[in-house]
Order: sequence, then structure tokens, then C-alpha cells
Amino acid sequence: MSEDTEIADLSAEAEQSFREKVSDFLEKNCDRVGESEATLEDDPARVAECRNFQQELFSSGLAALSYSKEFGGAGLTKKHQEIFDQIARDWRLPNGPLYISHGMCLPMLDQYGTAKQKNTYMEDCISGKTIWCQLFSEPGAGSDVAGLSTRATKDGDEWVISGQKVWTSGAHYADLGLVVARTDPSLPKHQGLSMFIVDLTDPDVEVRPLRQISGGSGFNEVFFNETRIPLENLLGDLNQGWNLAVSMLMFERVSIGAGSGSLTADRSPVLIELAKDLDKNSDPYIRQILSDLWIREKIRRFIGQRVRDSVAAGRVPGPEGSIAKLNGSLLARLFRDASMQIVGTNGQAWEIEDEDAEKWAVGCLAASGVSIAGGTDEVQRNIIGERVLGLPKEPDPYKGASWDSVPRN
Repeated sequence: MSEDTEIADLSAEAEQSFREKVSDFLEKNCDRVGESEATLEDDPARVAECRNFQQELFSSGLAALSYSKEFGGAGLTKKHQEIFDQIARDWRLPNGPLYISHGMCLPMLDQYGTAKQKNTYMEDCISGKTIWCQLFSEPGAGSDVAGLSTRATKDGDEWVISGQKVWTSGAHYADLGLVVARTDPSLPKHQGLSMFIVDLTDPDVEVRPLRQISGGSGFNEVFFNETRIPLENLLGDLNQGWNLAVSMLMFERVSIGAGSGSLTADRSPVLIELAKDLDKNSDPYIRQILSDLWIREKIRRFIGQRVRDSVAAGRVPGPEGSIAKLNGSLLARLFRDASMQIVGTNGQAWEIEDEDAEKWAVGCLAASGVSIAGGTDEVQRNIIGERVLGLPKEPDPYKGASWDSVPRN
């Protein structure tokens, strides 16, 4: 039976039963949306809450709904996941620390992993027993991921990884990661890369948190000091890392722009209630920006549905992922501006005991980061221009040249 047939054969009784199961679970394990979610991502208590929540979700048969039971999923359909996401919009799911682990790493393991890799890693990832991160960016290769210089050299039955990554979200609490490294510098930069599974608890991996303006430290520098991993930790084919990296970035853009959870939850209801509480709901300017935000959130749902339909059809998200991600970035900034307009000076200066005002300020400071994660807004516009509008690419004088022959800082 094909997946499309499974979706079509979901009876009204089966759908209603599933809806009740999801609603009951969320009622017992989550809070209603309505409070600011701008908490620090690196809070140890939040990470612990996330792991516990995911374990409960897994035990209830509601984790990774469309993934195979063989590897820890629920073995259901994309339709079940769509129903779950629809119901979950009204709840605060404490799963923020898993958005890379489940939004990027899990689908990569499922799509490119060997049977042994899937058996070894997927169930623990799905259940929240392990949390994963991705390691792409470097000090000398930010938006140009293909220009990275971290090396992976084969030594007997091991790979030896040496180099530095930066801006790695969640590395300080992640157990494992997917790292892209250069395995053949004699090839052009896009062709000599490979992807590996790494154990971040290895003593030869050093994680240094980066302190942010918000006071948090959700990003990290990660140093690989001749870190040795088994040959079997290669994900996908040798020197095909760029293709995997592109797929992974597409999954990230979908998570940011069209996925489920706190990253893409509708925020206008929260701000509408805030405006009422502060007696600013009659201000015509505030009413206008709230209306604009509400409309744009509805548009995001349509964009997200298009992306999910593509995934349901078995296709890796393409340029539509960039459209969703860019739209998500713009919405994050619109939400920031609207919230600051409503809270006023309390968003810039507040009493120490006023935790609500502090949360709005932290949210304001964090909003710009959405425009960087998963590729900057400028990168997304380039992708949309080239792959959707058919505009010419910028000239590259080193196209086709080996990586080690290209001048760099």
C-alpha cells in the first residue's frame, strides 16, 4: 500500500480517535499558548524538560509519526503528522532544543543512513535520549559552506578530523552531531566534502560557548583536535558531502519557515492579548501592525502547506524551502517590532523582578538571529532568484578549480 493510499484511507472514525489521543496527551503534558516563549535556549532546565517531554511523547506512540517503527518511529502517515501539528498550534511544546536534532539530523539519518546507522542512532534520537546538532559554519566559511577547511583524513580503519566550527547551535548540550569536512582538497570545493557522525562527548572535541547580547550562550565554537571516528561513521557516500549538506540545509529551512513547534507558532494571538492587558488595543497604529502580522501568519501557513506537500510526495524540499525560510525571518522581525511597540519602554529598561518585560527584551534581541540560521536572507534571495526566477548566477572566476588552488585568507 502506498503512502498516498494510506492517507486517503484514514477513516473519519480513525482520524477522530487520533485527534482525541493527541489532545489528551497535550492537555496532560503542555501549557496553552499565551505566554512569551522568549526563554534562553541554553537553560539546562529547559533542555531537561525537553528530554522528558520527548520521552513521554515517544512512550505514547506520538513521536516521529511518519517514521518507520523499525527505527523507533510511530509507523503512521504524513496525514497523522499534519493532524498533530494542527492541534499542537494551540499548545506550547517544550521541544525547542530538538529543532535541529529532529528537524535536520533525524531526516538525514533516515534518508542517507545505512541500516546499521539507523538501528544504532534513530530510536535514541526520536525518543530524546540523545540530542544532535549540525556543524557547518567555520570562521573562514560562513555563508560559503563549500569553502570550509576542516579536514577528515583516513588513517587505517578510522577518520581523523581536525579543524574548527563556529556558530554551532546546541553543541553544549548535544550528544552527537553531523559534521561536514573536506576529504579531498584536490577536487573543486563542492566535490571534495563528506559528512560524518561525531560523538561530541569525545575528549578530543572541545566545545566553547559564545556569549550573546541577550545574555545566553546558545551558539558555540567547536574544535576537533585530531578527533578519531570509525570509518563506518561516514554518512552517505565519500566526497558527496555537498549534496547531503544541501539536503540538510533545506530541512533546516523548512523547520524554520514551515515546520511545527515554537519556531513557527502563530504569535499574533499572544500580542493581541498583550495589547488588551496594557490597554493599547485601541491604538490605531498597533491595531494595524497586529492585523498585518495576523495576515502574514496565515500566508505562512499556505507556504508551509506547499512545502509539507512536497515532503509528503517524497521529494527533498527545494527552493520553496528558501521561500518559507525567508518568510519566517521576515515574520520574526515583524513580531519583534510589534512586541516592542506594545510593551514600550519596558522592552528596553525594566525592574529586576519584572521577568515578563525581560522575556520580551530577550525575544527582541534574538529575532535577528532567525535571519542568519539556515542561510542568511541574502542567500535565500539568491536561491530564489536563481532557481525560481531563473536569474543568472554571479560570476565565479575559480569555478572548477581545486579547493587547494583557490586563494583564501
